[in-house]
Amino acid sequence: MSRRGTNILRLATAGTAAGLVVAALAIPAVGGAGIGFVTAAGEVNLKPLDLAEPPPAEVTIVRDAKGGEIARFYEEYREVVGFDEIADTMKTAIVAIEDFRFYEHGAIDIEGTLRALATNLQSGKVSQGGSSITQQYVKQVLLNSAGTEAERNAAVEASYARKLNELRYAMGIEQKYTKDQILAKYLNIAYFGASAYGVEAAARRFFGVSAADLTLPQAATLAGAVQDPNATDPNLGRRQRERLLNRRNVVLDRMAELGRITAAEAAKAKATKLGYKGTRIPGGCESSEYPYFCLYVRHEILGNPDFGRTSKARLAMLNRGGLTITTTLDPAMQAAADRAIKRYVHPSDAPVAAQALVKPGTGAIKAMAASRRYGTNAAKNEISYNVVANTAHGGGIGFQPGSTFKTFTLITALQQGMKLDDGIAAGAGYRAPAYSTFKTCKGQNVGDPSHTVTNDEGSPGWKTLRTGTWNSVNTFFMELEERVGLCETVKTAKALGIRRADGKKLQEYETFTLGINESDPVTVATAYAAIAARGKYCAPLAITQITDRDGRTTRYRPKCRQALDPAIADATAEVLSGVFTKGTMSGVGGLDRDAAGKTGTTDDYASAWFAGFTPDLASAVSLGDPRGSQQHKLTGVTIGGRSYGSVQGASIPGPIWRDTMLSALRDVPATPFTPIDRDRFEGCSSACRPDKNPEDPPGEDPLGEDAAGENQAGDASPEVTLSPENYLD
Repeated sequence: MSRRGTNILRLATAGTAAGLVVAALAIPAVGGAGIGFVTAAGEVNLKPLDLAEPPPAEVTIVRDAKGGEIARFYEEYREVVGFDEIADTMKTAIVAIEDFRFYEHGAIDIEGTLRALATNLQSGKVSQGGSSITQQYVKQVLLNSAGTEAERNAAVEASYARKLNELRYAMGIEQKYTKDQILAKYLNIAYFGASAYGVEAAARRFFGVSAADLTLPQAATLAGAVQDPNATDPNLGRRQRERLLNRRNVVLDRMAELGRITAAEAAKAKATKLGYKGTRIPGGCESSEYPYFCLYVRHEILGNPDFGRTSKARLAMLNRGGLTITTTLDPAMQAAADRAIKRYVHPSDAPVAAQALVKPGTGAIKAMAASRRYGTNAAKNEISYNVVANTAHGGGIGFQPGSTFKTFTLITALQQGMKLDDGIAAGAGYRAPAYSTFKTCKGQNVGDPSHTVTNDEGSPGWKTLRTGTWNSVNTFFMELEERVGLCETVKTAKALGIRRADGKKLQEYETFTLGINESDPVTVATAYAAIAARGKYCAPLAITQITDRDGRTTRYRPKCRQALDPAIADATAEVLSGVFTKGTMSGVGGLDRDAAGKTGTTDDYASAWFAGFTPDLASAVSLGDPRGSQQHKLTGVTIGGRSYGSVQGASIPGPIWRDTMLSALRDVPATPFTPIDRDRFEGCSSACRPDKNPEDPPGEDPLGEDAAGENQAGDASPEVTLSPENYLD
């Protein structure tokens, strides 16, 4: 190759690497490499092109019902700010080092480009670039809007085709915006290192201040970082910080050389330390004060078609949309739940307590709390999933809710016309009379005559809907479910939103009424909230509105339906209110207002629950060992610094529920339950006790059983064959 051809090739290489379009256009047609460049230039149509500018990824902020920040989600940590919200010294510094004639030239700085070309040729390497700030902005837009790896590579490839397109777009940008607008756009899209995108995020990440409050040395530091943010990322170590400091001083010298600052100001700024703070970037549920509610919101958006047609679109909206999400979380109620749980269960305990608070009539989740911190640090006993919710919202398989499910059998009995004093003679043990005793909703026979269900609390004998519920008598509810139907009981539970926590179908066995289907506190609390709302079921609601980056607001309203006859719900509340005064919670006590609820203790004390409500708030509390509740029972355990031989629903979940509700409702005026329809529900019908005196007060047992269900007459219990499984409470 001739010397002239070698020089042309050298010129072309330098121009390509530096992105110098003008150099390519100036090359004479002398053969060799020059021919290709002239051909390309002949095809150039340097007319402005309109650049599609999808908004850069911005931080999504999640807020509680009072406006407080819960969490931030983002793909790129960025907060877009206006031109007037950026310190003048920052604007001066970036222009000085990146494009000092920015306000004097158009889309391309011809003088600067030729100067860079000469410098590169003289040094034999690329030491200066020739792109204007407008061209750099175009490049960042193309890079940020790339959807595939190929598109990302095309946005940064060292080719004249890319530079020509970049120039056309830059010409369009110069026609479309003022210089101040272009500069603001560039500062908002640029990457500065340390996971900070845009000048506002960088100012906070690097120095703990807003972009409006940047000082001269701080502004020079950020201006220096944009050239090679990975090489000068101060978060990576000492070497990178040294490079950043040197780069800052280059910017200060350049500012002084251009007369933007005095030599004395430059010297003073160079004498300061780097000052990098590495302010923690807020965001993510692990760093949230309310991690379980945060997880619920995140999974609600990612899994709900209301927030986008595809999962990819929903993820992009959440992580890039710059949204403000307003939620239902009440910080005062959340604090009440946190305090109550902390009082009874320690973060270091093996079992974990979890609680959800739901507002009746709306389904609004007001609080989600647990005894353990969310996270992945096993050494700190953190838990890595949402123990308060189902798997669809980041949860696990849940815990068996035990006798809290007896409420659904009670409701079914009331729906079928039974009155509150109708009853059944319950034995000390229950066996299905035949395999065909119970039928699933598909008509399949279930019911094992060889399996015996026994009682832990309450004695055998005649039990009414009231007394059987108050004392949570297992054999009574097995007899009652046999009478009203397994499928009918399952349908009642489903109508109140009951689903398994793992998302699988409900298991329809004869012990359904004893709570064999693993559940989560949000689901159970929402079901009980429907009873409190006189039968109006509202699906769990965590998000009330979303405001996009342009200020457009979409509101989300409760999704409700009438699941129960209001009178049935009133009668259910009437029965469950007696649990506090005459039943399993009598030793704990109730509230200073109308309240109703049901304890739940499962097979061999695998888990313990309490679910209850007032007309103004419902809550469910679970307690179990996440290592496996069947393998790690709540027997012989120390929880909250106290030793327990066994843990029942009234041992820990009940007191947590009571303390939470007392605090959460302190400033809420008490609402009474609606009185029951006495003509419809009082007394007894065909299921009256044969020797019942019609003049006896409702609910009293003439044989002398007290409120605890113990037979004062000392009746002997019939002998039964005990099953390996023993359902409690």
